[in-house]
Amino acid sequence: MLLKYFLIKALLVCTMLVLVVCPPAALAQVRTITILSSGAPPSSQEMRDAIRDGFKDTLRTGGFPEGKNLRIQFETASPGEGQLERLIKKIISARVDVVVGVGAGPAVAMAAASGQIPLVFVGVPDPVQSGLLSAWSAGGSHITGISNTVAGARQVQVIRQLVGGARKVGVIYNPTDKNSVAQVKALQESFAQTGLGLVEVTAARPLDVGSAARSLIGRVDVIFTFADSVVDQSYGALVKVANDARVPLIASDAASVRLGALAALVVLDHELGVQAARMVIKILRGARAGSIAPEFARPQLILNLRSAKKQGVEFSDAVLKSAGEILK
Repeated sequence: MLLKYFLIKALLVCTMLVLVVCPPAALAQVRTITILSSGAPPSSQEMRDAIRDGFKDTLRTGGFPEGKNLRIQFETASPGEGQLERLIKKIISARVDVVVGVGAGPAVAMAAASGQIPLVFVGVPDPVQSGLLSAWSAGGSHITGISNTVAGARQVQVIRQLVGGARKVGVIYNPTDKNSVAQVKALQESFAQTGLGLVEVTAARPLDVGSAARSLIGRVDVIFTFADSVVDQSYGALVKVANDARVPLIASDAASVRLGALAALVVLDHELGVQAARMVIKILRGARAGSIAPEFARPQLILNLRSAKKQGVEFSDAVLKSAGEILK
């Protein structure tokens, strides 16, 4: 009995010493997540901040608060040869638990450099075309993520909802931009299935955007815009033509609505962060990244009441109630 007493006492003393030297928080496994992005356009600090905030908030409410047993690192590759590659080497050598790649460039580069670290891509329009996924499904690899593309059928639905009698839709794009050409092709396929006609005009320089827009007047019922570097640089000229001719201008991003488009079905950067965090939580709890099906981002409708009035559109009560944001 006496020996048993001393053994139990010794065990208690050792346990107390361990807890003093290494408290429970120190014994808990610290997980590391790296969010890798690019400082080059179309990425912006505002976009990165919104994704970060949605990501951190969702991790915290999901049981992974930063600073307790989780470390979140933010790495942004500044424009310049070799910057992204050097950051990726640093990430791989650090043996982080999960990488979140924001945008196609960082995500594709990370996937090519490591086939081991779980990768969640964010804001990649077409992950299959980018080579991140072999198919739009859970493929069993180390990669999953969220596409920021709004399906063409949803865009058509919004156009019909906002401009009920629309039959022909005009688009302006840079013919030398491969991404823009691909988006026009996708629109052609979506519109062909719904009976909407697509009228295409090109603008190879920002100076050409205004004249390209004027060439659409009388030929289309709506002008639709998507991310195009040339059109974006002269969006003000496009808005002026739409206002003067009272032709509805519908966009695919929030910035264009603030510049004068009457509406857009958009993917909010904060929501991208929320969706990415939910995937990361599953990975931290033991799921393989490749077992998690990729997702499309959940879009919201943004309306500009002043632009709608200038362009001859009156929103119904149902449309107003469905909007995620209304600019007055």
